[in-house]
Amino acid sequence: MCGIVGILQLNNEPVQREALQRMNDAIRHRGPDDEGLWLHGTVGLAMRRLAIIDLACGHQPLANEDETVWIVFNGEIYNFPELRQELESKGHQFRTHSDTEAIVHAYEEWGEDCPKHLRGMFAFAIYDLKTETLFLARDRVGKKPLLYTVVNNRLIFGSEFQALLTHTDVTRQPNLKALDTYLATFCIPAPMTGYEGIHKLPPAHSLTVRNGEIKLQRYWRLDFTPKIRISEADAVAELLHRLEEAVRIRLMSEVPLGAFLSGGIDSSAVVAVMSRLMDKPVKTFAIGFDESEYSEVHHARRLAERWGTDHTEIIIQPDALQVVPTLVRHYGEPYADSSAVPTYYVSQATRQSVTVALNGDGGDEVFAGYDRYYAMKLAETVPHALLSLGGKVAGSLPAHTHAKSRSARLKRLLQAAALPRAQRYLQWMSAFSVSQKQELYSPAFKEQVQFGHTLNPAEVWLERSQGLDTVDACLLTDTMTYLPDDLLVKVDITSMANSLEARSPLLDHQLMEWVAQLPPELKLHGKSSKYLLRKAMEGLVPEENMARRKMGFGVPVGHWFRGSMKGLLCDTVVSDRALARGYFEPDVVRRFVREHLESEANHDLRLWSLLMLELWHHEFID
Repeated sequence: MCGIVGILQLNNEPVQREALQRMNDAIRHRGPDDEGLWLHGTVGLAMRRLAIIDLACGHQPLANEDETVWIVFNGEIYNFPELRQELESKGHQFRTHSDTEAIVHAYEEWGEDCPKHLRGMFAFAIYDLKTETLFLARDRVGKKPLLYTVVNNRLIFGSEFQALLTHTDVTRQPNLKALDTYLATFCIPAPMTGYEGIHKLPPAHSLTVRNGEIKLQRYWRLDFTPKIRISEADAVAELLHRLEEAVRIRLMSEVPLGAFLSGGIDSSAVVAVMSRLMDKPVKTFAIGFDESEYSEVHHARRLAERWGTDHTEIIIQPDALQVVPTLVRHYGEPYADSSAVPTYYVSQATRQSVTVALNGDGGDEVFAGYDRYYAMKLAETVPHALLSLGGKVAGSLPAHTHAKSRSARLKRLLQAAALPRAQRYLQWMSAFSVSQKQELYSPAFKEQVQFGHTLNPAEVWLERSQGLDTVDACLLTDTMTYLPDDLLVKVDITSMANSLEARSPLLDHQLMEWVAQLPPELKLHGKSSKYLLRKAMEGLVPEENMARRKMGFGVPVGHWFRGSMKGLLCDTVVSDRALARGYFEPDVVRRFVREHLESEANHDLRLWSLLMLELWHHEFID
């Protein structure tokens, strides 16, 4: 695991070593163990290394036998022993035991199809001296990031914004259309970023630069058809086998390894399987808050006791939000998923004991765990007249409760139930609804972002999935949008900020492909979410853990805004500096703040989004 950067001159000028070094220095936190630079005329590659495998010989950049193909690589390839054996049988000669070298020879053997042969998480850059080709690729679901820009006849790329922004040619102009999307989705979806001219390489894509031409192509899709015919009993047995394999190959490490444990079924399943595979207690780490409705530590403790793990609990106090400026710097663009706060702290605490941590990320998107899946399905079976009545009932429910309360969840469900499918989905996923944006945006900002004339990426994927069952359509949409653009960004940035490698066995692409083709009723069975996973975990995960309502990994920001964060909120969101940007109607912003502070309404998610947006401007734009 590491961070990578690079520069390709498109005008035959040599790469400046100083510029490449500055970029590499900016991501030292991603790899404190080692660094390497390689320059050859018009191209320069560099990396920062967090040593996990082949500690002695895993230095990068790394080349093939005759040093005509060079690579910098961020990630882990879990099938590299089998891949190495196959490539050696084809005549390739290896000089190290690192998975990085396997990618080099895979490129020699299969060219631009090489990512199809990799099982793991990755973002890499290869330069082929013979063909003068730069080849970038990113893993199938977007676990590892890769950003790039083309400016002044240079292609500049790197793992994080900090690296690109150190280059003097890269400007910091806000991408207003991206900010419009952010205010709906809490994040900025690929290929957009918060900056004009900087792009994210989308998951499952490669980018090739040859003879000055840039080609972007997709190499993998998650297919929900055809469906597998299988009994429930056989599906349970097969899932256990596949889950065990996905966990087993992610235990490969030459450094201490552990697991995040929330007490939910996803992380509990991973820890249970780890415990069966490992010959010593798994090191597990859980985080919680004083606010009981947001804390899951007792559920995690129950699972830890069941398997006898070496368990650590971390309780965060409200003043822990002093970490917010740190998060803003590391994300590098507006990002408003508040669960980044506990994820950062659990990563920080975990890194004190281990270098690698497995997690349960992806369980909701693979096995159908979100409430909205059932709500989407239910809304299509209830007569429209009843749905319209439900929308009216929603208006009478209290507006001041916290976002995770039952009444708040019911209110959101009823308000959206009568809408068309795509709008219904967005209503449940958005910080600001379309009508709230209409009220919030200034006339100038509406014109700049072409308000009302652009589709949210989730809308695009829901339209593309019209032929699928509703549950499968939502799973596909989340896998292509929320998972890579929100969840996996959070995990990568918060873990790598603490020099910790996070591994996600539930997002093994072979496991995902198999589950996708199962009948929808094995995922959402009546009201039972993650039905097949729950069946597979019977006897392995305590019943209390499987039966409890899903909590998520949120934080009580609404409460904190009325307490320890009130000063920061008021000094930032409704400051003259913020309102002078001209994005929003000042009176509307002030009303949101006043209503929340006086408990007339709950605007916690909206205010958090506005806060993170303004703090990003302070750090990177002003």
